[in-house]
Amino acid sequence: MKLLHLDASILGEHSVSRQLSAQIVARLRVLHPALEVVYRDLAAVAPAHLSPQHLAAFNGAEVSDPALQADLALGQACLDELLQADLLVIGAPMYNFSLPSSLKAWIDRVAVAGTTFAYGEAGPEGLLKGRRAYIASVRGGQYAEGTPEAALDHQERYLQDLLGFLGIVDVTVIRAEGVAMGESEKAQALADASARIAFLRVQ
Repeated sequence: MKLLHLDASILGEHSVSRQLSAQIVARLRVLHPALEVVYRDLAAVAPAHLSPQHLAAFNGAEVSDPALQADLALGQACLDELLQADLLVIGAPMYNFSLPSSLKAWIDRVAVAGTTFAYGEAGPEGLLKGRRAYIASVRGGQYAEGTPEAALDHQERYLQDLLGFLGIVDVTVIRAEGVAMGESEKAQALADASARIAFLRVQ
């Protein structure tokens, strides 16, 4: 069994989402002792955002720019890693009500018509069925359903919708929010998230 572990926070060792995503992976290693883990730090190395040059290359144009060639190879590696994974763990902090742009750049390389989804007579169909995903979601404020700011959540909701579009509907969200609202709130959020991780079971 293979696991793809993604982190996107720019905070390095101070990142809560990195801490939680690492805890999730550690727990999954316990549940699946033979687990093979591939790690990608999108804050350190991420595909470039799509450009007209990328679209031309995708449509068969010759690529002579070494930088573009390298970036296309990186994007293909990201896609291959996802296709080979049975489990997906994403460290996804909320930045300005949405995702880090590096994670969006990764999404734009793996959401590929004919490879990870397809359009048919009944509409779009995800092609990554049977996989499971775990999202380590971290927010500075409170945006969960039922809170006054819930409508501003374009992070978890978007990521779950995107994964579902690709066929990954078995998604577990481990959330720590309110981490910028004071040390006691942060400590409680981390404790609650860690407790949820500890109780993850084989599905």
